[in-house]
Amino acid sequence: MSFLDRIAAAVTPAASEESRNEARRNIDALAAREPWIQPIVDQHREIETCFREAHAAPSHEAVERLSTVLTGHANAEEAVLYPDIADKSSKLHAGMAYEEHAMTKIQLAKLKDMAPGSKEWTEKLEHIESAVAQHIYQEEDSWLPDLAKEMAPERKARLQERYAEEYRRYCGTDNGTARTGAGAAI
Repeated sequence: MSFLDRIAAAVTPAASEESRNEARRNIDALAAREPWIQPIVDQHREIETCFREAHAAPSHEAVERLSTVLTGHANAEEAVLYPDIADKSSKLHAGMAYEEHAMTKIQLAKLKDMAPGSKEWTEKLEHIESAVAQHIYQEEDSWLPDLAKEMAPERKARLQERYAEEYRRYCGTDNGTARTGAGAAI
């Protein structure tokens, strides 16, 4: 853990598993009433699946799939969701979110240069996973619910369309199943 990571952990301690599970239950209930949230949460689940797959079968392919899904998701949030968070909810949260995405992309690039399954690789993957889990918790626990309260219905519908467009632009699909490999439209 870097010096900055230790400071961040002291200021904003990681959420417990119980807190993350409660936030997920609450966001699932909210997504039932706010359909624009569902694709975001579905992608959160896909990201979690990608981490599990990378742990279970360490490989460059697993890292590439994780990287593609995470980057597509991050790009969609940055282009569509975070400007509204900055305008309607919290400029601080939006700024933190952009920074967290940037750091995750940097760490993923480093992970790609490591030997899959090595001690260094496993530690880096766990570090990224922990940071992403905290980020997902923040979005599901407060940022998305806060935004749902503040946005007009017509804006929510447009946000859902734009979010899908941005994710598709990077990943080639609307859902969390990103295409990777030689034939991918990345």
